[in-house]
Amino acid sequence: MSLQLTGIHHLTAITANAPGNLHFYTKVLGLRLVKKTVNQDDTSAYHLFYADGEATPGTDLTFFDWPVGPERRGTHSIVRTSLRVGSQESLAWWKQHLTSENIATSEIVDIGGYRSLDFEDPEGQRLRLISDDSKGDSHPWAQSPVPAEHQIRGLGPIVISVPDITNTEAVVTQVMNMRKARDYASPEGQVHVFEMGEGGPAAELHVLVQPGLAPARQGAGAVHHVAFRAPDQETLHQWTARLAEFRLPSSGEVERYYFRSLYFREPNGILFEIATDGPGFTADEPLETLGEKLALPPFLEPKRASIEAGLKPLK
Repeated sequence: MSLQLTGIHHLTAITANAPGNLHFYTKVLGLRLVKKTVNQDDTSAYHLFYADGEATPGTDLTFFDWPVGPERRGTHSIVRTSLRVGSQESLAWWKQHLTSENIATSEIVDIGGYRSLDFEDPEGQRLRLISDDSKGDSHPWAQSPVPAEHQIRGLGPIVISVPDITNTEAVVTQVMNMRKARDYASPEGQVHVFEMGEGGPAAELHVLVQPGLAPARQGAGAVHHVAFRAPDQETLHQWTARLAEFRLPSSGEVERYYFRSLYFREPNGILFEIATDGPGFTADEPLETLGEKLALPPFLEPKRASIEAGLKPLK
């Protein structure tokens, strides 16, 4: 069988308000803060990781905290992040819950094959809850304010916007070995669905074609990159060799301590990452106390005092 990505690994977005971000994603969305660390390339910025109760790969929604203005929306960008819940009953619960928190939502409708509920976080981060009909495992967080049966189970389809799909489709199918699954029409334009691994909502990339739109400019409320899953380091080496074989420029492999990463841009400039499932967030903290203290990978530990001095309190 050809080399396969196994699904969405994580998605990293941008916030300009780390305390507000922490409140929304843990208290309103009920996710667990599983790692409080810093951007390894810019240690003045927090890097906050939210996930399920066991910090499972494929459930991480992460944020860089940068003092920037709002995103200018447009194409050449990641435009919506789906989060999976277990049932249509859960979607109804979420609609009521978000409304009670003064968060505007769409109606619950079918989008791209899934019952869906769209909303935005307080900075305009575009989110979508979808029902995955409880396919696959879930690991609820016991301390979440959201009842276990309604908790977010992990990442769902990621929607990217491109003005022309031709070269993007070539890369995702010929280089990344994704399969064209289906198309659907949305109010924003035609969407082409590509699946990886076993497919399903945790392993889909949705490509929205918007030829008339100006390019986006990143800022608060924008997405920085999306990462796809590689089971282990050996598989990542194979992906590194594959990108080189296709002469696709990449970062080379980067040691992120909690996983190993490979970064490259698809032809419309959107940043993709391939990341290993392990070693995971318990590499330096026990599962029970994940996210409670500032965690630094070993190579940053000698700078802890100066890093901590440069960070604003989160609460």
